[in-house]
Amino acid sequence: MKDLFSIKNKVAVITGASGVLGGSLAKSFIEAGAKVVALGRNQETLDTRVKELTDLGGEALAVEANVMNIESLEAGSEKIKEKYGRIDILLNIAGGNIPAATLSPEQSFFDMDMKGWAEVTDLNINGTIYPSYVFGKIMAEQGSGSIINISSMAAYSAITRVAGYSAAKSAITNFTQWLASDLALKFGDKIRVNAVAPGFFIGDQNRAILLNPDGSLTERSKKVMAKTPMQRFGEVEELNGIVQFLCSDAASFITGALIPVDGGFSAFSGV
Repeated sequence: MKDLFSIKNKVAVITGASGVLGGSLAKSFIEAGAKVVALGRNQETLDTRVKELTDLGGEALAVEANVMNIESLEAGSEKIKEKYGRIDILLNIAGGNIPAATLSPEQSFFDMDMKGWAEVTDLNINGTIYPSYVFGKIMAEQGSGSIINISSMAAYSAITRVAGYSAAKSAITNFTQWLASDLALKFGDKIRVNAVAPGFFIGDQNRAILLNPDGSLTERSKKVMAKTPMQRFGEVEELNGIVQFLCSDAASFITGALIPVDGGFSAFSGV
């Protein structure tokens, strides 16, 4: 049973590895015995992350690449193939919302900064599709691999103020299903694509709208808690287990799935 859930010695590429979620997953994967490729745009930040990972006793490689640039990703893939010869796992963690695409409570859709809309949709949609295109091709050639995308509660139902982010994450859910089907039909049952939909976690991107300066809940957070049966925010480490499971042989017949990690938010009507 332990071997069934193992990801030991698997080569895992993690985009956005220098961020909070990517960093948590990277450390979790190192502790599970995987070889981690930390991919991001800033070499210095990546080097710091890789040192943290190797200090844990694991094997890690920093690869500077831009998820919005296919040529950059292809150059990165060559470095990975030269080092390891294969890619077993791709975690598409890079993404998130941006201030320019977030409406204030008083604003409507018609106040949207369309440059901000374009930036947030491009980052979250193509920032997942481009790495899947480049690294997924390697998986197709070797006949095996697991891709994990990050969706959102905003893909289940409308969440105010974040229209662009919501549209992008809905697209990620659909793309996950489409790519899972395409790869399985054309390259066999050993290549799987799934997505995780986090509920509400406190992070740098949303801290100001979820917590007041004194740490108390904002009005928006109170609405979140009213629809969350567990009555708390998630801890970033609580995403590690489901991601590792989906990348392991224990999930060998799971593809095209969207798994909520949300304290019950998506299941509860609020009544």
